[in-house]
Amino acid sequence: MALFVLVHTVLLCYYRPMKWLNQKTLLPLLVLLFLIPAVFVGAQSKCPETICALQERYADEIHAVHKYLAYAQQALSEDYPNIAYLFVGFSTSESVHARNFKRLLCDLGVEVKEIPEPEFKVSSTKANLRNATTLEIEEIDREYPRVIENIKPEKQEAAIQDIIYAWKAEKQHLDLLKKVLSGTGIFFGMLAKKIEKTDVRFFVCQRCGSTLTELPKDRCPICKGPVAGYKEVERIR
Repeated sequence: MALFVLVHTVLLCYYRPMKWLNQKTLLPLLVLLFLIPAVFVGAQSKCPETICALQERYADEIHAVHKYLAYAQQALSEDYPNIAYLFVGFSTSESVHARNFKRLLCDLGVEVKEIPEPEFKVSSTKANLRNATTLEIEEIDREYPRVIENIKPEKQEAAIQDIIYAWKAEKQHLDLLKKVLSGTGIFFGMLAKKIEKTDVRFFVCQRCGSTLTELPKDRCPICKGPVAGYKEVERIR
């Protein structure tokens, strides 16, 4: 209260030449100035688990974007352009999730700090496919169910929705990886050659990150958005 009175006095004394600034206009202005920070602080105090989950998921998605792009470059160097294209599709999808989580954090009044580029190991394409599969299984079976269970009591419906969207998109990634997983043993070379002879296209929904090899007939199977929300993934060279 003392701070409120002090600001009130200072504004009247130093900005009196401004004709619109008087007792009637100053009080609503001061109330607004004091309420805006309170709203953001209140939002953060009411949903700490949601904010923590969004920060974790945002960082993980940014890491995944970099990792999948690195895997794509490795696949290109081994002359597997279609497998590289698969990894680019995953990276594109993860970037949609990262954007969604960042937006949600901003809506809650949380400052989103830049995530430094992570350090990770890039192996052969065969090993990278295995690593990607292990990562997706871990997230699908453990991480997302844990996160969703933790944040449900706080009832931040937009956050719950976008995290579920990301979870379902990761399941699509795993389905695509499973088509290659069976060939990561001694027959990988034969399967890779078959994959490279296939005319493949990847499409990613810009709302939820859904990743498909052909456009849906009606709506996105995850967010139910229009087909126009999908964009074809560009290949890297």
